[in-house]
Amino acid sequence: MNLTKAKEALKEYFGYDEFRPMQGEIIQSIYDKKDVVVLMPTGGGKSVCFQIPAVTMFGTCVVVSPLIALMKDQVEGLRSNGISAAFLNSTLGSTEFMAIENDLLLGKIDLLYVSPEKAVTQDFMRLMKSITINLVAIDEAHCISSWGHDFRPEYTRLKFIRQNFPDIPIVALTATADRLTRKDIEEQLALTNPERFTASFDRPNLSLTVRPGRNRMEQVIEFIRNRKNQAGIIYCLSRKNTEDLSAKLNQNGIKSAYYHAGLSSQMRSDVQEDFINDNVPVICATVAFGMGIDKSNVRWVIHYNMPKNIEGYYQEIGRAGRDGAKADTVLFYSYGDVMILRDILTKNESENENIQLSKLERMQQFADSLICRRKILLNYFSENTDGNCGNCDICKNPPQHFDGTIVVQKALSAVYRTREKVGMNLLIDILRGSRRREIIERGYDKIKTYGAGSEFSTYDWQMFLQQMLNLGLMEIAYDKHNVLRLTEGAEEVLFKKRKVELVKMTSIMEHRSKKKAAAAPKKSKRERLRDELFEKLRALRKQMAQKKGIPPYLIFSDASLEEMAATKPSTVEDFLDISGVGKKKLQDYGKPFMKVIQDYILEQSGQGVRIKGSTHLVTFELYKKGNSPEEIAEERGLNPVTIYSHLAALYDKGEAVNIRQYIPARDFEGIKSLHDNNPKITPKEIFDINEGSLEYHVIRLSLSVLKKRN
Repeated sequence: MNLTKAKEALKEYFGYDEFRPMQGEIIQSIYDKKDVVVLMPTGGGKSVCFQIPAVTMFGTCVVVSPLIALMKDQVEGLRSNGISAAFLNSTLGSTEFMAIENDLLLGKIDLLYVSPEKAVTQDFMRLMKSITINLVAIDEAHCISSWGHDFRPEYTRLKFIRQNFPDIPIVALTATADRLTRKDIEEQLALTNPERFTASFDRPNLSLTVRPGRNRMEQVIEFIRNRKNQAGIIYCLSRKNTEDLSAKLNQNGIKSAYYHAGLSSQMRSDVQEDFINDNVPVICATVAFGMGIDKSNVRWVIHYNMPKNIEGYYQEIGRAGRDGAKADTVLFYSYGDVMILRDILTKNESENENIQLSKLERMQQFADSLICRRKILLNYFSENTDGNCGNCDICKNPPQHFDGTIVVQKALSAVYRTREKVGMNLLIDILRGSRRREIIERGYDKIKTYGAGSEFSTYDWQMFLQQMLNLGLMEIAYDKHNVLRLTEGAEEVLFKKRKVELVKMTSIMEHRSKKKAAAAPKKSKRERLRDELFEKLRALRKQMAQKKGIPPYLIFSDASLEEMAATKPSTVEDFLDISGVGKKKLQDYGKPFMKVIQDYILEQSGQGVRIKGSTHLVTFELYKKGNSPEEIAEERGLNPVTIYSHLAALYDKGEAVNIRQYIPARDFEGIKSLHDNNPKITPKEIFDINEGSLEYHVIRLSLSVLKKRN
């Protein structure tokens, strides 16, 4: 099978004209019956990679997903797009289960979502063997690995899928996994020579900011007030934090709720539903919140406390801006947070405690760093990049740099000459020429770079090495006692004359006192009009969602509404061009949304505000009242030829305009004859051939009719 059918399904069901990077290649690999591992950031389009094959291949796709709320959300979203989907988990009664089982046996379900607990039961195994399965998708696949940040023991039993269904392709998908976790995913699932796809982790729509932990409450209130009506999540370290923070926000007129594991399941469900349905815009929560939400219109995420590792941080900020529209992220950081997290990890005797502590240290280095934050994140996930993003607090207020190539070469050379067998502290001692016993015993005092960095203090070297890690020039091998390893970037510096800039120590000291973010800039008139229409569309979306009993973003994403507000599509043809509008959504929601847009354009036009497309709509409104083109022209103070061109344009876009009534039959036949002989003939050529005997608007209207016929 080729991608032509896949592209048709993409437009029909999801309203997109083109696949995002790698989606097409992943889908083709699935068509070719290959196992696939997909590493793609939150909001990058992972689900489409198995949903498109599911609706274009014969049979049912089984999706293993760890979160009940997420299953419900995704199934509702698929159904709203016209796709047959269902889920099986502990929330279903026996009657519902039997109905779904019956539909499966009849081949009526394209996608079946199932929890890992349900997937490993004997009953489900028998069901799988009695239906035609075209694909098995393992979502949140990092849960299978004890190296990952969200290990789930039940995931380790999923190896049975390969054992019982050796010929069915398996696709494992995750948003956050380092190299160790990726390797573990493949081994645990017993994948056969899998195709590996690592999409760019770059989420350019997310702004990245780290702020000092002083006066957090005041900063949070100011931040939210600058983003009125926007949905956002505030992640806190403790249950008490969530409750206290929510109470203070409510006291300050910001509607919020809190969410944590200590609440009853019903209370958690109610909070989640209120957030999903835009009834409560702000949620103060522990990190579990959001895992089961596919809400695309979260416009910001705040970390009130520092997360335990970069994987968790990246997944959590990824819950903002899933629709691709602009979103903001803020991390509050204090040394006190680090100490609390260290205490939690050591007291709980966490699995792989040393690794978890090392990852916490990397998270702290990220918060402390003066290097482009996006660059650090991308390098952490082995995506090397040199360019600065321009959308983080460091890029917007850059520190001073110096040419640190020689400093970097000394450190990298020392790692190379010790055969990548030393950790950071030992490396610093080697560079500074320490006579500690371990160095002498291992012969490191004999290498060329021993003592090569004695002019710098231990603190200086710690800062330099931290920058090198963040720049992706070296990495920590957590599974090898945290020794340092060189990357491809290191080879470029050592052997290919690549230059490296480091932040000056004076900048690091100055950076300890950061300024608060500037107030939101003033908006232009065009931006204010766009925002006004966006709010009208958002209000309609919520009203329709309440009637249907579904989350608003399942009707249209914020990104789709923003595109509507910017381009103001008032015809079926233009509305279908909006990203995220497929045939089903056009059929279900097109008319009321176009009506709001048309009414807004006419309202603004009546106030003397010129908006693209408004003049055509005014003409159309007068036409629908029975006015002739000449009468419309007189009322509007325009030339009748202009009005005829409006009617032709409206006809071209599919509006109900009877332009044949304005074309004399004899003239039409003559123009048709010329057009049949030369389909590319222009209005001017027809005008000249007839020596000006035909009115220009008759030619224009005739060509519109002929074009539509063809």
